[in-house]
Amino acid sequence: MPLPTHLLPTTVVGSYPQPDWLVDREMLSKSVPRTRMTEIWRIPEAHLEQAQDDATVVAIRDLERAGIDIVTDGEIRRESYSNRFATALEGVDSENPAMTISRSGLKTPVPRVVGKINRTGPVELRDMEFLRRNTDRAAKITLPGPFTMSQQAKNEFYKDDEELAMAFAAAVNAEALELQKAGADVIQFDEPWVRQDPEAARRYAVKAINRALQGITVPTVLHVCFGYAAVVAGSNKPTGYSFLAELADTSAQQISIEAAQPKLDLGVLADLSSKKIMLGVIDLGDPTVETAAVIADRIRHGLKYVAADRLIPAPDCGMKYMPRHVAFGKLKAMSDAAAIVRKEIS
Repeated sequence: MPLPTHLLPTTVVGSYPQPDWLVDREMLSKSVPRTRMTEIWRIPEAHLEQAQDDATVVAIRDLERAGIDIVTDGEIRRESYSNRFATALEGVDSENPAMTISRSGLKTPVPRVVGKINRTGPVELRDMEFLRRNTDRAAKITLPGPFTMSQQAKNEFYKDDEELAMAFAAAVNAEALELQKAGADVIQFDEPWVRQDPEAARRYAVKAINRALQGITVPTVLHVCFGYAAVVAGSNKPTGYSFLAELADTSAQQISIEAAQPKLDLGVLADLSSKKIMLGVIDLGDPTVETAAVIADRIRHGLKYVAADRLIPAPDCGMKYMPRHVAFGKLKAMSDAAAIVRKEIS
């Protein structure tokens, strides 16, 4: 489908809340799984795909009703933004995970890379085909970025993490090329880990991202954030990115940033003047639904730093961990806000 031509087209970062009848949200709320977490699904295996399809249609319709211009499938079939793709690759062992300990002392099981990374077949192709069949709006699909996947696994095969990231990049690229053929209007890579280890990111993140983007001709997005509001409290979020200006060197046309909750100083966007900016204007740490007036002010603030033809209003991050009525209300308010500001500038 053609991308919207009006100014300030709205979109989402990717995920939308999964229904309580589909997943155990209490279990989900405790982590962002790196390995498979099949126990979160409430539906028996024999009926799970059908249930996920039904819930995906509900998510797509919610996005459409909220007035979102560029929709996703809500990532309803995923346990996390990254684990479904990462653990589907040959060479990755998620059955016998390694344990990592975060800076906050949290233990997380992560997949071990025990052999050559190889994409043996499509992972998200059916998701994209299903989305394309079920909406006439512009459609975006997301993939975990190669740098982030390399940081979320224990490397027991490649000589170093750079070689691992490049192997993931080749796999992501093969998948993205198929998703493009299946009708993706926009392809997004989620790369939140570039700010976790900016030193490693400076060495090879841009190189890996550009390898993953090779041959993609539809618009591409890089999403960077400070973590889900439900998992990372606002007080723990930095107010600036440690790795952002460097993303100007990637071949992605758009950079998606979290700006509402951390109250980001948008002066940093001067470094990204060659890119379109997907600007986070919905605070996912705020359990109330912001008014269209509040969100319109955030969009106007963004326009002081980014030309209107380069600004795409969006939530800060994925909405997976929110109550669904709140997520819907926030998206509707964002669409209304974009319409208000659009009138002012057209």
